[in-house]
Amino acid sequence: MRLVFATHNQGKIKEMRAILAGLALEILGMDDVGIFEDVVEDGKTFEENALKKVKFVLEKCKDIGCPKGHPMSIQPWIVADDSGLCIRALGGDPGVYSARWAGEEASGEEIVRFTLEKLKDVPEGKREAHFECVLALVSPAGETWFFHGRVHGAIALKPRGAPHPKLPYDAIFIPNGYETTFAEMPLDDKNRLSHRGMAFRKLREFFEEMK
Repeated sequence: MRLVFATHNQGKIKEMRAILAGLALEILGMDDVGIFEDVVEDGKTFEENALKKVKFVLEKCKDIGCPKGHPMSIQPWIVADDSGLCIRALGGDPGVYSARWAGEEASGEEIVRFTLEKLKDVPEGKREAHFECVLALVSPAGETWFFHGRVHGAIALKPRGAPHPKLPYDAIFIPNGYETTFAEMPLDDKNRLSHRGMAFRKLREFFEEMK
């Protein structure tokens, strides 16, 4: 089966391929199937944004003239995620705006710097946060499922480690029970703990039960 992940983010695609390794799935990103536009993520919840991405790819698939051998010549499954960092001291921000609350064109370093500036007067012990992820999956028949993941932790006082591409918050998020940020962990350890890892393991279980 083919599974199209509705993202251009190579860091996310790498994570998903690692988590779903061994399944009879060909995992493709939007770029792989000729969809280069971005989805306007204006939903009020993670569920709304994830579902919007899935529907966007579905519509684009209909518009692609799929010659034999094209990745979309066989109707694929489509999955999309929306995820974000929710910081208690900031009333749950940035939440669904995590990718753009420092500005639409802000770099990863600028996002981290902006976040830490917001928390400059918040001491250790008061910097609780959680990462949340929602996956929306649609089958070739149009059926839809949601899978959720959440991990609790705290925001570090300064960036630590080298985050994976387009995952800037990994450098400042310390999961509960650990002293290292996500960015300081081996990818396998991060996938085991992370919100996205939790949601994708539920997706993996879903596909395994289909056998």
